[in-house]
Amino acid sequence: MKDFAISDHPRVAAQLARLGALSVPQGRLGLEIIEGLLDRLGNPQRRLPPVFHVAGTNGKGSTCTYLRHMLEAQGLSVHSATKPHLVRYNERIRLNGALISDDHLADLLARVLDANEAGGDLGPSFFEVTTAAIFLAFAETPADACVIEVGLGGRLDATNVIPDPLVTGIATLGIDHEGFLLRPEDGAPADPLARIAWEKAGITRPHAPLVTLDYPPRAEKQIAALTAASGAPWLRRGRDWSAQIGDTIAYRDAAGTLDLPLPMLAGRHQAENAALAVAMLRAQSRLTVTPEAMAQGIRAARWPARLQLLNEGPLVALARRANPTREVWLDGGHNPDAGAAIARHFATRPPVHLIMGMLANKDPSAIVTPLTDRLLSVSVVPAPGHDAHTPEDFAAHTPLPVRPCDDVEAAIAALPEQGDVLICGSLYLAGDVLRRNLEFPD
Repeated sequence: MKDFAISDHPRVAAQLARLGALSVPQGRLGLEIIEGLLDRLGNPQRRLPPVFHVAGTNGKGSTCTYLRHMLEAQGLSVHSATKPHLVRYNERIRLNGALISDDHLADLLARVLDANEAGGDLGPSFFEVTTAAIFLAFAETPADACVIEVGLGGRLDATNVIPDPLVTGIATLGIDHEGFLLRPEDGAPADPLARIAWEKAGITRPHAPLVTLDYPPRAEKQIAALTAASGAPWLRRGRDWSAQIGDTIAYRDAAGTLDLPLPMLAGRHQAENAALAVAMLRAQSRLTVTPEAMAQGIRAARWPARLQLLNEGPLVALARRANPTREVWLDGGHNPDAGAAIARHFATRPPVHLIMGMLANKDPSAIVTPLTDRLLSVSVVPAPGHDAHTPEDFAAHTPLPVRPCDDVEAAIAALPEQGDVLICGSLYLAGDVLRRNLEFPD
């Protein structure tokens, strides 16, 4: 899988060209390559500030941004690593609250790639080199904490070489990346959701609390076994902590109760993600974060392309030529769990025009089906740089005609006057939309 990272900074562009030439060899998964690469770099993963490590099918990036904002509201310095980037590769590495500079990024990538080549090519992937660069940056820049998002799964994700995290967490569980996470393997659970839980809970470490939401019994059975084997305390929602979502987040655990504000980010699921972040903070005792800082951080958190209402820009201006009050929403969701969350948000809103661009290896019904009775029209655009589903792929899952369009601008220009717009189906499409609307993540 290619990431097609680009940059207008010459030194970064040169390193991204080297990075873009890498790929995951067919059938090769494991931690041996990242461990070998990090060893050549002096094992920076052993010198990180206290780590919050977060996995999940959906919601892990949002949980990470709540953690970062709450820690920063306490006055602590925080590094964070999230993925994928939407517009600029720099979005993957945040040092003390700011995106990594181009010159620093170019230096880090060069060091990692040179170390690989100098010792004999280990054959690392795009993601393994990126992870090594993240660990170098975090180890060499002082901070009070770092927040690290798992990339794919957990057990065999390149980030899962962190030896001693402060606390780990798992957001929602759902079926995604089946080709990797559900591939046949001796000793792995046969049930798909149980297998996903087994993969995600692979980030568990001895004595580091694991904080989770509540899941079906077959998934929780796997988590229980892994935490018991590692000696990690397991703090599960509904048993060890709770969060009632209403006009506020009514949070409760063994230490007491909190009444916290709802996030500015849209969707009930964002309040669930914020509650998970609160539970992770309260599961550890090394860093103190007050309820006031938690509340401030929850309200301050921003996370692009997750039910994001786009601001004024070229795409929004185009959408409002025929309708000056039209809203344009953007979400990178592409699996059934994301589709359910998007549908909950629009269940109480007027129907929308859907513009979809989805990778060909995703389920074409994932978004369209949950939104069936909330749609005015369906348009299909390419997913930039990737093989994508055709209009015919979506037509089987909606009673509406499906309109093919060359790009997002053409899809917006073809819409009738009435109705708001939802653009979704891929984070690659979301990044392209943000770029076209001149709305760059900072």
